[in-house]
Amino acid sequence: MSDRDPFSEIERAFDMLGEQFGVDLGSIPVDVIDEGDAFVVHADLPGYDSADIDVQLVEDRKLTISASASEERETSDGHYVQRERREQSLSRSIPLPEAVDEAETTASYEDGVLTVRLGKVTSDSDDEGTDIPVN
Repeated sequence: MSDRDPFSEIERAFDMLGEQFGVDLGSIPVDVIDEGDAFVVHADLPGYDSADIDVQLVEDRKLTISASASEERETSDGHYVQRERREQSLSRSIPLPEAVDEAETTASYEDGVLTVRLGKVTSDSDDEGTDIPVN
């Protein structure tokens, strides 16, 4: 029998695959959809509460999403025998192909998926950054 931890071996294999294909497995996976009048961003953030998620629009052209656990998970009874679910903070910046209107931007979070709808604009405006509340 081997002394190697099978979970460590699997994690190392995923890290190598991520490096080979240029995918950061520690970042937030997103889909960006162009609906004509708006961009819709779907981001997978399972295990977070909406209060743990920060969404910001920067200069009408970049969406920044970050999430961090607000408190450590605790057991109701007993102690951990094995603990693999990590508390981690994630962040992702998504450049948008066109400027969007901050007034036409909404965000919602349901079943571990953040959905941000960003209405497009026809004129550019300068902005330092706008926080988008997550409902």
